[in-house]
Amino acid sequence: MTAPLRIGIAGLGTVGAGVLRILQTHGPLVAARAGRPIEIVAVSARDRSRDRGVPLSGYAWEDDPVALARRSDIDVFVELMGGHEGAAKEATEAAIAAGHDVVTANKAMLAHHGQALALLAESAGRLIRFEAAVAGGIPVIKALTEGLAGNQMTRVMGVMNGTCNYILTRMESAGLPYAEVFEEARQLGYLEADPRLDVDGIDAGHKLSLLSAIAFGTQVDFDHVELEGIGSVTIEDIRRADDMGFRIKLLGVAQMTGRGLEQRMQPCLVPATSPLGQLQGGTNMVVLEGDAVGQIVLRGPGAGAGPTASAVLSDLVDIARGNRLPTFGQPAATLAKARPAKAAVPAPYYLRLQLVDKPGALAKVARVLGDSGISIDRMRQYGHEEGTAPVLIVTHRTTRIALDEAMAAFPDTGVVAGSPVAIRIEAV
Repeated sequence: MTAPLRIGIAGLGTVGAGVLRILQTHGPLVAARAGRPIEIVAVSARDRSRDRGVPLSGYAWEDDPVALARRSDIDVFVELMGGHEGAAKEATEAAIAAGHDVVTANKAMLAHHGQALALLAESAGRLIRFEAAVAGGIPVIKALTEGLAGNQMTRVMGVMNGTCNYILTRMESAGLPYAEVFEEARQLGYLEADPRLDVDGIDAGHKLSLLSAIAFGTQVDFDHVELEGIGSVTIEDIRRADDMGFRIKLLGVAQMTGRGLEQRMQPCLVPATSPLGQLQGGTNMVVLEGDAVGQIVLRGPGAGAGPTASAVLSDLVDIARGNRLPTFGQPAATLAKARPAKAAVPAPYYLRLQLVDKPGALAKVARVLGDSGISIDRMRQYGHEEGTAPVLIVTHRTTRIALDEAMAAFPDTGVVAGSPVAIRIEAV
C-alpha cells in the first residue's frame, strides 16, 4: 500500500509539536519503515497564533477539534489535548463515528472511559492506540500486547510518574524537605497545572489501571486503584530507610490474587541496590513479570516532547503497516470485570514510631505487634529527642489489615507519641 496515511492532530502542546517535528524532520525515514508516507492534513489547537517552533502553514486549521475529527480527508485522528471529559472524549467519539482510527496520549480519558470507548471502536471496526499514554517513550503497551502475549502475567509494577521520582530523589540527594522540593519542581515546570495529579498518585494510577487491563484481561478499573501520594513522606523517612538499605519510591503494583485484582499506587520501600532503587530523577521504570518470560525491566524517559511523540509515531507506523489489534490486546467484549482486592498480598513493612522514654516501652510495642500476628525482623533505636526516641522496625511479611490493627492499638500502650508511619516494602 503506497497511499499516504492521512492524519489530523488535535492539540499542539509539547507532544503535538513534537509529533510535527518528527514528521517534518524524519518523514522519508518514517515512510520507509511504515511502507507508506504519513501525511499531516489538518491540525487544531486553542490558540492559532502561538509560536510552537514548527511551521504550520502547510496544514488546514480547524478551531473545533470535533470538526477535525469528522473530516473526510483524514484516516487517523490524533488526540493530544488531554482531559478525561469534554472536547477530548467528544472528538474521539466523533472520529470513531466518522470511520477513523484514533491515536491518543490521554491516559485519564482511557482510565475513566476505556471500556466504553474500546467497545465503540471495535464495534465500528476502528482502532484506539495509546502507547504514548503510559510511561512516555517506553514501549510498554507494545511489550504487553505483542512481545509478552504468550505469558500469563503475574505482576506489573513500576515508577510511572517522573515528577514524583524527581521529588523523592532530590529530597534524598540534597537533604531537603518535601515542601521545598515541591516548590522547586513547580518553578521548573515539572508539575501538572493541578499538582495533585502528580503528587497524589492520580496520574500514575491512571497508567497503572491501563496496564492492569492489558496484563490481566480485565476491564479498566481506575476507581479501585488504591491511591496514596508522596506528601506524607518526610526527609526523616528517606534517611531512615536509607540507613536500613532501602529507598522510597511512588510505586504502582498490580497483581491478580485469589481474592481479586490488587491495584495500588503508593509510596513503597524497595532495596537500594535494585533497579527500581537506583532509578534517579524523572526517569520511569516498568517491571513486567510473566510465567514464561520471568521478569522484564523497561527503563526510559516517561515524559517530554521527544519521548512521548516517539510513542505516538510508533502507533501511527503500526496503523500504516496494517497492524490492527484490539484496544487492550483482546476484544473488549471478552474483558472480565475484575473483583477488586485491597492489599491482599502479604509483605514486610517499615514502621517508624516515636516512643516515650519509659522503661519497657519497646516490650509493649513488641507485644502489640505479636498480638496482631506480626513478628519483627529488624529494629533500630536512635537518640532521644525531648523525652522521646525514634524507633524503626522492619516486620516480617504481614497483611495491611493486621498492621492497621496493631497501629490502632498503639495509643493504648501509653508509650507511642504522635502518629506511627508504616510503608510497605515491595519485593523486586
